Amino acid sequence: FSYKNYMNMKFVHLSDGIHQIYSIKQIVTLLKRMDRNSACSPMIKCCLDIVGVMYFSLGAKNPLKKVLASSLNGLPEQLTTEAVHSFVRCLKEELKTTDLCLYRKVMDNLASCMENFSLGMMTCNIIFHIFNLFLQKSVLEIQEENRKLSGNSIAETRLMHDLLMAIKVSMMLLQKVQENFQGSLWKKPGSLVWQSMCGLLKSFTNFLMDEGLLPTVQTTSGLAVILFTKTMFEPVEKLPCLVSDLLLCSVKCASVPEWFVSSCGRLCTEELSDSVLLFLCHGALAMLEWKNGSMGESGEKLLLDIALVLLSLASRLKESNMAVSLSRILAIWTNSALDVLESSSQNLKSSLNGNSNTTGKLLEYVYTHWEHPLDAVRHQAKLIFKNILRIHQATLKESVVKSDPFLPMLTESLLSLEWHVKGKYASLGCLVECVGVENILTVDRTIPAQILDVMGDQSLAPYASDLLETMFINHKSHLISAFQKTIWINHWHDTWVSPLLLILCEGNPDQTTYVIDYYLPKLLKCSPDSLSYMIKILQASADKLFILSLGSCNTRGALGALMACLRTARAHGHLQFRDIMRDGLLSVGCVKQGLVHQHNQVRIDALGLLCETHRSTEILTMEEMQLIQFFITYNLNSQSPAVRQQICSLLKKLFCRIQESSQVLYKLEQSKTKQELIKESAKWDHLATLQQYKDFMSSICDKLFEALFPGSSHPTRFSSLTILGSIAEIFCAPEGQMQAVFQLAQEIDPTRVQTLIQCFASTFEEVKVLAFELLMKLHDMLDLQDSENLHLLFQAAMDLSISTKPYDCVTASYLLNFLIHHKGLLNVCLNNQQVAHAFQIDEDMSASTMEKNTLAVIKYLLANLEREIFQAEKSLLQAAASFPMYGRVHCITGALQQLPLNNLTLMTEWRQMVTKLILMSYRLSSVVSPIVQSSSPEGLIPMDTDSETAGRLQMILHEIQPRDTNDYFTQAKILKEHHRVDFAKLTDDEPVENVCIEIRGKEGQTCDVTAQMVLVCCWRSMKEISLLLGMLCKLLPLQTVSESSDGLITVEQVKDIGDYFKHHLLQSRHRGAFELAYTGFVMLTEILSRCTNESLRTLPQQWLYNVLEEIKSCDPSSKLCATRRSAGIPFYIQALLASEPKKSKTNLLKMTMNELISLAAPVNESPNIIPQVHALNILRALFRDTRFGENIIPYIADGIQAAILGFTSPVWAVRNSSTLLFSTLITRIFGVKRGKDENSKKNRMTGREFFSRFPTLYPFLLQQLEVVARTMDSETGELKLHPSLFLLLLILGKLYPSPMDGTYSALSMAPFVPFIMRCGYSPVYRSREMAGRALVPFVMINQIPHTVQSLLAELPECTNPCIRQNSVHGMLLQVFHLLGSYLESKHRVNSDLQQGLVDIITCIKAKVWLAKRYNTCIISICIFIYLFFLHSISGIELFGFWEEISRVISASELMTGIHYFSAVPGFTQYLQSITKLVISVLSVAADPDFSNSSSPVAAQMMNPSSMVVHLLQSDFHEVRLPMLEAVLLWWKQVNSKQATEEKRGPLSLLSDLEVTLLRMAMKEKHPECFCKALEILHCMDLRNVLPRTEDSIKMNPKEFLNWAMNIISASDSIKIQSVALKLASKLVTHLVQNCQEVRRFIIESEMRQWIQLVTSCCGDEEQTDIRLAAAEVLINITPLFLTNQKLILGDTLAMWKCVVLLLQSEELIVRDTAADVIRVAQSQSNICNKTEFAFRVVNASMALDLAFGILCELLQQWNQTSAGVPVLLEWLLGEDELKKDLETTTLMEDDNLFNKGEVNFWAETLTNVRQLSKHLFLLIPATRLNSPDQGEFLRLARRASDQAKLVTQLLKELPPTPEFSKTVEFTRLAIQNERISTCLKILTLLELDDETCKNKENPEK
Repeated sequence: FSYKNYMNMKFVHLSDGIHQIYSIKQIVTLLKRMDRNSACSPMIKCCLDIVGVMYFSLGAKNPLKKVLASSLNGLPEQLTTEAVHSFVRCLKEELKTTDLCLYRKVMDNLASCMENFSLGMMTCNIIFHIFNLFLQKSVLEIQEENRKLSGNSIAETRLMHDLLMAIKVSMMLLQKVQENFQGSLWKKPGSLVWQSMCGLLKSFTNFLMDEGLLPTVQTTSGLAVILFTKTMFEPVEKLPCLVSDLLLCSVKCASVPEWFVSSCGRLCTEELSDSVLLFLCHGALAMLEWKNGSMGESGEKLLLDIALVLLSLASRLKESNMAVSLSRILAIWTNSALDVLESSSQNLKSSLNGNSNTTGKLLEYVYTHWEHPLDAVRHQAKLIFKNILRIHQATLKESVVKSDPFLPMLTESLLSLEWHVKGKYASLGCLVECVGVENILTVDRTIPAQILDVMGDQSLAPYASDLLETMFINHKSHLISAFQKTIWINHWHDTWVSPLLLILCEGNPDQTTYVIDYYLPKLLKCSPDSLSYMIKILQASADKLFILSLGSCNTRGALGALMACLRTARAHGHLQFRDIMRDGLLSVGCVKQGLVHQHNQVRIDALGLLCETHRSTEILTMEEMQLIQFFITYNLNSQSPAVRQQICSLLKKLFCRIQESSQVLYKLEQSKTKQELIKESAKWDHLATLQQYKDFMSSICDKLFEALFPGSSHPTRFSSLTILGSIAEIFCAPEGQMQAVFQLAQEIDPTRVQTLIQCFASTFEEVKVLAFELLMKLHDMLDLQDSENLHLLFQAAMDLSISTKPYDCVTASYLLNFLIHHKGLLNVCLNNQQVAHAFQIDEDMSASTMEKNTLAVIKYLLANLEREIFQAEKSLLQAAASFPMYGRVHCITGALQQLPLNNLTLMTEWRQMVTKLILMSYRLSSVVSPIVQSSSPEGLIPMDTDSETAGRLQMILHEIQPRDTNDYFTQAKILKEHHRVDFAKLTDDEPVENVCIEIRGKEGQTCDVTAQMVLVCCWRSMKEISLLLGMLCKLLPLQTVSESSDGLITVEQVKDIGDYFKHHLLQSRHRGAFELAYTGFVMLTEILSRCTNESLRTLPQQWLYNVLEEIKSCDPSSKLCATRRSAGIPFYIQALLASEPKKSKTNLLKMTMNELISLAAPVNESPNIIPQVHALNILRALFRDTRFGENIIPYIADGIQAAILGFTSPVWAVRNSSTLLFSTLITRIFGVKRGKDENSKKNRMTGREFFSRFPTLYPFLLQQLEVVARTMDSETGELKLHPSLFLLLLILGKLYPSPMDGTYSALSMAPFVPFIMRCGYSPVYRSREMAGRALVPFVMINQIPHTVQSLLAELPECTNPCIRQNSVHGMLLQVFHLLGSYLESKHRVNSDLQQGLVDIITCIKAKVWLAKRYNTCIISICIFIYLFFLHSISGIELFGFWEEISRVISASELMTGIHYFSAVPGFTQYLQSITKLVISVLSVAADPDFSNSSSPVAAQMMNPSSMVVHLLQSDFHEVRLPMLEAVLLWWKQVNSKQATEEKRGPLSLLSDLEVTLLRMAMKEKHPECFCKALEILHCMDLRNVLPRTEDSIKMNPKEFLNWAMNIISASDSIKIQSVALKLASKLVTHLVQNCQEVRRFIIESEMRQWIQLVTSCCGDEEQTDIRLAAAEVLINITPLFLTNQKLILGDTLAMWKCVVLLLQSEELIVRDTAADVIRVAQSQSNICNKTEFAFRVVNASMALDLAFGILCELLQQWNQTSAGVPVLLEWLLGEDELKKDLETTTLMEDDNLFNKGEVNFWAETLTNVRQLSKHLFLLIPATRLNSPDQGEFLRLARRASDQAKLVTQLLKELPPTPEFSKTVEFTRLAIQNERISTCLKILTLLELDDETCKNKENPEK
């Protein structure tokens, strides 16, 4: 006992949880050892009392509580009784508590007693009645307290969770006690237990009916009501009837027990809301016994009644949380139905059969919700569908399963849906599991390929891959059971693997990427053996078609597919890299090819193959390291952000692997030393591998730092810095690691630190961020204590902070944040005499260096800023030109952001600083706010060139009343030229002469102050103030009491900041200003909503009520901006509503939406429309805000109604705002439009889904449509246009028909049809067209033939005296769109389609006069002709119809002659439509199958080739252009060998067209036709064209070439120039190759002109299309000109320079095309394929390197090194206009406020220089110079030497820290410095006889 006592005392003093658990187990073990006699001793009782107190004092989540419970479960029987008594005593004490705050603790203890704790359960049984009384009391008190705290969302939420816990504990108690109590003595109505249960039931009923509570409380109350009723109600057999009556609201109080009426009377007498019905359904499904048919037939009826109620609620409950609950409860219902069906009656099986009404409505629910915006609803819809299939199967007998029609019909319906319907995938997956994949594939074997085709769309790829996985797993199981392995595996591969490989090789980039990401891993997981099959197929493909198999920039080819497969296999553990190399699956050369492939994703896959492994500790091989080094050399400069991110991510994985595997190696090495016997034949030397790792990482760092050279591109810098950041992060030495294999700090020297600091000067902020983060990771190892260096950097930051270029202040901020971490900075700040008196900071203070430095820097900035604000108050214009103040504020904000503001030492100083910052912000705001609050802030500078305009500007000045004391804003200015004012000589008292606004800025230079500069100064200042104030509120600890020492910002300051934001958001007019004020205001409101201070927490609610009242008041004195889409008002309200807690009832949002919807509705009697305009604008902003999520969906229907009704307003402002709101709502409903196709079904939904989701729009749209339809086609012919027509047709046109539309919905589409048809009679062409589209979704597919025939029958006869052409045209449009939909949906030719078309064609024939000249309306002729065209492309062979088409063409003006002019309405459309029809007929006529047929029409058809010539000679370009496009297409088909010899197809149409096209090209005036004619000539065989030029156009080949080259110079069209360049180049090539007699003549004259043209087309200033054409030309001429040694060397090198220029183009497509030159060059026999890149498809970086290598090789082959090297050195040295370039740059910088330097963001001069010099260094040893050759080299040497001196001089002239103050000039000089240095080194190797080279020194760095 003494020991036990000791243990108890010891436990009390323990603080460590683990020791406490151990002690508890010891105590309980000792208790278990006690004998029976000792059990009653006082000491044991004392111990058990202590244990009880201990148990109930522990928190619910404390692990000790569970340990105690599990330990006490094993107490011996003799101790259990005493333990129960102890627990009862403790629990009774707990239940006596009256403190509301402790109720939750008591409930947690009650719950823990009933969770697997036998002792606790015994305790509960003993004092069950006391528990009930406590719970009854607690729920009532919590409810009352909740009522008192209304409005305090935080406290309300806490109480809601306490209430929820109370209900759960009550249910748990009842369920557990029921299990342990025998008999029903406690059920006596007079007992305390019964009364307490009735009281609880009444409370739960009240909670269930209370809509103000959280939905979770309501739904749990619904469960409790049913559970308590089930427990208390007798007889049990009548319980299902009672619940059914409750749900159907048919309870008769006389027929139910009195206790039920008193407790649940509200459920019997009041009308139940939808949510209450839903929660009762949930309770019934969850709490009643559905298994084993225990409730009998009444239970079956209840099941069907619940389904009826739930399905009726589906059309009414639209709030997101209710929609989710309903879908979940419906899924529970289907599970309950499956339970009941196990032993149900035949009646129930009939009622739940797949063909039953209930199942039909359930399917309707699934079809309506399977594309619901909420994931949870979509997921439940899938489960419901899956269970529907199981229910149907459960209702069938074994004998009728196969003959049942339900599943086959369902399969057919699902397959007929289009693949863009996401719900189709999950449902098909369920169907596959149900009926097997073979039944699906029997319908259509191409389904796998169809699904793979869909995977180009990222939004569909996950759904498609899941379906494919379900299908191929099911298929595999089926085949295994049916066939032997050798048979089934081949069949399986043909079905699932072969389509995959085809897509991987030839698919588009997006499709292949998603297939690899989503599909390939699943396929390999299912069948790992298939990998060898894939590799075998791809390798065979690569062997057969080596060049094609390598792919291109657009396709992966077999090589890319192989990379993808191997990468995926290795990443998922199916392969190792050693196996790949050992088994010869891939050579190192192939991997290298993949690493520099043109296709981005092939490069990524090749890198992924090296970096991704299944085991993170797999050792790197030397091959992998070398390949990674090779990759980094050529891939850092990727323009695609996605590719850069993937590269950095993969390399990070590799570095993690190195780090983890190195730790394994260190451990192995340690354990190895401890072994007594070590085998000599170890697989590898661990230390050698570790050294290889270290060398590898060091070389990687070298490459990355080298890539940060002057002029390196943004992509290169981003990649390098990101990878370096990963290295610094991974290779640190945290605790627990044995040893670090590598540390980046060891690679850092002062030069590299300086390189990183220079990255701050980049114009891209992400580069600054990466450089800063890297420096911070290394800052402990950096040494910047040199005071001079610190001072220079600090001064540079200060200068940049007042630069007029906005991005300079960002540089300043990062530079200061970097310097703040260095101790010496404090002295630099204190040495400044001007502001030294403001500092009371001592270096010996206890505060951290960072805190002291930050405070010093902010004081320094603030002192300067206050002086500048004082100057700005005198002249804002001078401030804008010389010291725009926003940079200082930005630097202050940046410095504060990196400081831990909750852990400061110098509290007094910081409190003063915060007060100063807030006051400074208000003062600066008052200076700049007049501009951004002006009516026209964008152009506000009061100056102009004439007095009249200046007078109008005076009105603006009067409005804003700017604070400007020196007359610059007093009155409008009239500009006078050549008159400048020097601000340096101004005094405060002297008025300024009213002249040109030019002032002297920094350094005394004269500056023009543009409107842009003033505006940028003002709105950016407002932006920075807003961000600073918002950040202060967000980050600073609040000082709730004035004497408090822990806060930095007071409550009053927070309120003032709130008022500031309110003022500027509601009055600013410049978008940049109020958008960024909004950003700061959001920071503030987020803090207020979580604040414990009552006055602050309620501020957002007060502000919201106030602004809504001001909007409603229509007060004339209100300063709210009614223009500019209400300016900042929507932002203000957005911020206030977004601050509302997400888990609350969102009462503020609901109140605001209801107010705004009522305001947005048109009010006829109110003359003031301003509130309506504001409401519409605010609604638009709220509907666009994604933060409100699904909470805003219920208001969409009201928003649509407000927008449509607002469009009828006579006031333009209302109509404008309504249009914007409508546009937003269309996007919110149908999704963001991704493509350009107006008719794409991706942003549409079925009619039933739309009206099911927004049921109130059904009657509204129908009513509005009826009103609109009445105005159409009036008898008097009067033009009536209803404003809503366009919007109604637009929204109806967004719907589309679905085969799944059933007959169970009350929302029938039929009533819309006659009104939409009527809208087709509109006098407005666009409206008729939209009506035609809108009609389609409202006509069922099987009703289309009948509807079309009815419409055609309504068309007038030619004998009608009065024909309304608008009506005719409208009906024809409707026929056209209905037919199009019909042909599209019936994608398989079947008898129904054939018969339907035959009937329609018969009707069309009867009205064919409308396509002929009897019809006077050309527009309706057009659409009738399009009906012909629609049938001609449908693929249905209907020869009788072709005869009619032939007659229409013969009778048309194309044949008889055109008598109209283009001014006749519809004339253009008519010509285009009849021409398209003719082209369609020509295509059919050229088909041998048609011409050889026995049809009489074939014999009568016109001569195709003569028809082509006839159309090409038409006077109208509307005819010529489509005909030329068709001819071009046919030529391309012929050239691509698509037309086989047996089936020549287009060739018969193209005979003898050369003369026609030549003459046409000479005479054609229409640009597009001329361009097409040139394209066709370019496609033609010149051997057929050139012999005819003499006769047809009187030109010999030379003249024809000159004509083609002259077009390039004469034309303004880029496209014409491009085609002409290709044609001229093809002519030159042809003449050189085939006309030996004229070759010399051409080379001497036209050749030079042509070379000059090609060269001029390659410049960076040229358009992309021109450079692309030049690249294609260079590819074609490579064998003849670039690699041919017989040509003139200068011309050849000029062409090669073009290649080099194009390989550095900014456009990726130009670079990729130019890279093909290298592929063609390497395929030439005279190029020595020393490298492994021959015949390779490489990226531009690699191609550039190869280009220089090939060129140097060619110079050696031609023996022209002495002549060629000087030219290459000229390229290396660059142009000799350095000083002029620098002056031009300076001028451009001054002129352009946002100038970011170079235009080409990809090209890197030094990369070019380094690659060229690499090959020149190899070429120089092979260069032998004779004395005559040295002159050119000596000239180059002198020029390089002169340039070196100039660069040295210019570098000395630059100011300190030129990398920041003169970034562009410094960069150019640094680049030129390296070029000169490299050039002189190469010249030195040549050993020239000149002192210039012998005694030269490298130019200064």
